[in-house]
Amino acid sequence: MPDGQRLAVAVADIFDALVATLEDTRMEPDLEEVLWGQVNLFHRATARIERSLDENEQAQRRLQREQDGSEVKSVELERLTAEGLTLIERRNCMDMMRDHAASEFVQHTGSAWRPRTGSMVNRQHMTAALIDSRDFLAAKRRAETEVCSPQAPKSPSPVGPTSTITA
Repeated sequence: MPDGQRLAVAVADIFDALVATLEDTRMEPDLEEVLWGQVNLFHRATARIERSLDENEQAQRRLQREQDGSEVKSVELERLTAEGLTLIERRNCMDMMRDHAASEFVQHTGSAWRPRTGSMVNRQHMTAALIDSRDFLAAKRRAETEVCSPQAPKSPSPVGPTSTITA
């Protein structure tokens, strides 16, 4: 994937070129809309890749269920997994370009960029501490739920379909 710093410079160059070209011309009233469209270009590309990533995930789940031990199915699953990783990298790259473009939009227009539909998800703030915290909270919820659930094995009984044996 391209270097983050090079991407930031490239996006800044796009905005600088548009501003330098359209400023002080009859096109200046359209400048904000043109700059908005540049940010939206990256936003829509991210959404398109997200859809492909969702389709890839569904295909991987289907192939996991269909695994029969054959090399053909295994290779196909490996291919989909590699494709999924590529899609994640592409999505993250487009996210980064969209975020840089949104910053450039603010710098040149003085107003924040907002998508007309949907929302702007920023994955850059997903840190290891946040992931660990989420895992901890999920484990805590599981532990609290397990206290209320008996762990004894179930066995058939004449009283009902299943009965819990407690020692």
